[in-house]
Amino acid sequence: MPINALLAAAAAASASAPRQGPARAFAGACWFDIVPRRAACPALPDTVLLHAGPPYAALSGALPPAPVLHAAMQALQFEGMAADDAQARHLIERGAVTLQPAQDHGVATPLAQVVSASMPLAAVRCGAALAYAPLVEGPAPALRFGALDPACRERLAAMAAWAQTALAPLVRGRPVALDALIAEALARGDECHARTGAANEELAAALPDLSPEDAARLRALPAFVLPLLMAAAAAVLRGAGTGVAAIGGNGIDFGIRWHGERGWRRVPAQAPTGLRLPAAQAQAVLGAIGDSAVIDYCGLGGQALAAAPQLLADWAAILPADARARGPAISGADGGIVDAARVAGTGLAPIINLALLDRDGRDGLVGRGFYEAPPALFSSPSTVPSSAPRAAAPGTQAYVRAALALQGYAVDEPQFARILAQFGAIESIARAVADYPLEAGDEALPVFRPWNTQ
Repeated sequence: MPINALLAAAAAASASAPRQGPARAFAGACWFDIVPRRAACPALPDTVLLHAGPPYAALSGALPPAPVLHAAMQALQFEGMAADDAQARHLIERGAVTLQPAQDHGVATPLAQVVSASMPLAAVRCGAALAYAPLVEGPAPALRFGALDPACRERLAAMAAWAQTALAPLVRGRPVALDALIAEALARGDECHARTGAANEELAAALPDLSPEDAARLRALPAFVLPLLMAAAAAVLRGAGTGVAAIGGNGIDFGIRWHGERGWRRVPAQAPTGLRLPAAQAQAVLGAIGDSAVIDYCGLGGQALAAAPQLLADWAAILPADARARGPAISGADGGIVDAARVAGTGLAPIINLALLDRDGRDGLVGRGFYEAPPALFSSPSTVPSSAPRAAAPGTQAYVRAALALQGYAVDEPQFARILAQFGAIESIARAVADYPLEAGDEALPVFRPWNTQ
């Protein structure tokens, strides 16, 4: 059965499932494949490594924070581009590889994890939009915590092999509807970010053809579902067409990128507020880091704390007094996604649940908590994307003019501006899917993509 038909069937099957609050934003979201980054982003050379949050433009040649540096060194060794830590660091220091924001390429990566060409990604579709997130190898020590332990690479390779043989064939044949999974997890006390145990159980239940051994292995990894939730949230934002398209931190800056803009708006990333692990009371904490902020912005995580009474109790000493009500106060009417205008109007920031990482990269995970970006990040009128023709991607204006002329339409400049703005909204959705490698039968005709025109 063609992949589009499979996805449609999965979406239809989930349509009657019970949904609770934020799950509505994920209507139609399906996990349908596991692919290497090389397949998901075929235009990216192997020398590009993807990191969380906005670009490291402010580094001016300096190295990224220690946990991200460690993850990049691990990635180079995972790819066979470096034989050891020293060689990997040398490649980074001399600029032989470059770091780019993962969300600018449709990938959402957790915490400090750096995504290289052959790393396995969960592929999620929500409507017309696609997004990806790297599979995680297990609990600490792990790449996403900035660990240098070589065992992390071995565990990731084992995870990739297992996922490709045991999981990928199942989801290719029967994509997993994630909106129903999220609704059930919320009903069971998960907020789907800091707590994912129920969501992971629901995922295992959604794969009835797993062998008992494989099902047990999946259930033993409660964080396995997190990349699926990240990819789903990233797809929701990418497919929205307006508002915030990307959000996350890189350990130095926290930022957002609006639809229609290439650059990120950023603020200095303060360390999250959190509870320390018993053996990690003294370490300095890295600034907010990770693309998992997309989960919270889409109404889960910090915006769904009312659904997670145990987490509310565990974090009672550190959470804001309005933690239960914050999400509804700043969410839009479209199913729980944070509304930037409401953030600006209320002065209330989204609560973003994040792990605390050792700033120096020695101890990895040191605690768990949350981060609040300054509301002003969301409020400046200058951040509203322009729909004027000058903001159109290269080649778009010429393409629209040629299409109108071909159909015999004669329009004046104001009319053309309105048409171009409409085309821009369509283009923003098309960007989300244009680079996904379709099977030959699914893309039989040449596809013109004006944003790729030189």
